[in-house]
Amino acid sequence: MRTGRCRRDTKETRISAEINLDGTGRYDVKTGIGFLDHMLEQLSRHSLIDITLRAEGDLHIDFHHTTEDTGIALGTALADALGERRGISRYGAALIPMDETLTRVALDISGRPWLVWKVDFTRDKLGEMDTELFREWFQAFAQAAGLTLHVETLYGLNNHHIIESAYKALARALRQAVETDPRRSGDVPSTKGVLGGSL
Repeated sequence: MRTGRCRRDTKETRISAEINLDGTGRYDVKTGIGFLDHMLEQLSRHSLIDITLRAEGDLHIDFHHTTEDTGIALGTALADALGERRGISRYGAALIPMDETLTRVALDISGRPWLVWKVDFTRDKLGEMDTELFREWFQAFAQAAGLTLHVETLYGLNNHHIIESAYKALARALRQAVETDPRRSGDVPSTKGVLGGSL
């Protein structure tokens, strides 16, 4: 089993995260932010990556630190589970509809973090969560996991559908990318022989 863990304790948050890349999409997530819990549950279910996560943060200030640090913790756990990234498919892409919304995610488990974010909202909040924080989560996740990650909502009206389709598309793209490829025989999928570092 390819499993990874992260424990992150700061003056702002205390987070523990565990993932199993070869899971069935089981989740046990408690961040103290209801909408974020809902999105991380979607990520787990549609990627088939088991996620256990506990977060305690300074929610009396706002949701920023908990949201960002949750992305860091999950990304770090993903990198831990991938190890040297041998035998993986490496690339993944998904085009996910949700009613009137269509979102595209493409990613490369390159070890070179980068986020392209083309997602717009017409509301400042979903529930109690600031919509601007979703970009912070995706940025933190991509940085910690070492992903080149492109997220684009092609069209959509409902803000809930826009962000939920983004998490579901991330999930499906991750599912493709972390799958082991029997034709690779455990090789690193790069002509360099290593993933990460400079271009």
